Amino acid sequence: MEVGTHTALAVVESSQPSAVRFAARQVVERAGFSETDSYRTGLVATELATNLVKHAHGGEILMRVASDRGVPEVEFIAIDRGPGIANLSAALADGQSTTGTTGIGLGAVRRLSDEFDIHSCVPHGTAVMARLRPAEAAGRSRPFVVAGMSVAKSGETECGDAWTVDHRSDDVVAIVADGLGHGPFAAQAAGAVVQSFRDRRVESCAEALQAAHDNVRHTRGAAAAVAYISRSMRHLRFAGVGNIAAAVLSDGSMRHVVSHNGTLGHAAIHVREYTYPWPAHALFVMHSDGLVSHWSLDRYPGLRVRHPALIAGVLYRDFSRGRDDVTVVVGREAA
Repeated sequence: MEVGTHTALAVVESSQPSAVRFAARQVVERAGFSETDSYRTGLVATELATNLVKHAHGGEILMRVASDRGVPEVEFIAIDRGPGIANLSAALADGQSTTGTTGIGLGAVRRLSDEFDIHSCVPHGTAVMARLRPAEAAGRSRPFVVAGMSVAKSGETECGDAWTVDHRSDDVVAIVADGLGHGPFAAQAAGAVVQSFRDRRVESCAEALQAAHDNVRHTRGAAAAVAYISRSMRHLRFAGVGNIAAAVLSDGSMRHVVSHNGTLGHAAIHVREYTYPWPAHALFVMHSDGLVSHWSLDRYPGLRVRHPALIAGVLYRDFSRGRDDVTVVVGREAA
């Protein structure tokens, strides 16, 4: 799966939803969406942005275009910091605007989207995910649902982090890379790590990192980690070099997994792969150091069972350091 960087669009005043709509239609038309699908995308983008202004007093739209086996997809994650939606069922009634206006409402956003999910917690805020694909594109069923985001540091035009995921018949493999520093040279390093992963279908996480180490010697270097989850074997294999953190959440507990110090592309590195149990209904979170290390999902009732994209969005919203590129990847088995 080709994964793009999320563009963060601040929405704090009434003039900005139209800019969000324009940006959304531009990116999907470049991706090959038809005029009809572009219009549908614009409606969804407008309503999500309008709700941020009128209901939540401002927030952020995260937008990216990805390609899955040649099929384009646009993803929106709308996040705000409160007050939250007290009556979510009423807000999702088709045609009911959450702001009391004549907008199309979240119910219609759900109907117009190919994938939709929402989590709201009073007073912490709301996160909404909407994904749209061309009308003729069929959905894909997979054993794992994995979602994530890479967002550039404020003021940078390129993100120095990168991630991607490889869905296999009964397994899933994900990689997160963080190029040293920020900007285009960091992006080059992180991109070289991800490209090495795409070029070599390896079975060992340590082998994948060793190949990436050799592939990024011409760059400034990067931190990276690989997670390989097997549904049939009920285990997670993990190898990390540098400041990529990861944890497995299950039955109310959190188990952190081990990364070693070092930088891919520099001097000799120590790469060791570890194996951990993968319990039923477990959740996996991997992130760059743009996210603080002491994050927790405890204050968000019901969030753990929502779509991984929403979980990634809430973690980004509430636990980003604010002075770095940030990547968060979340995965679980499909229901």
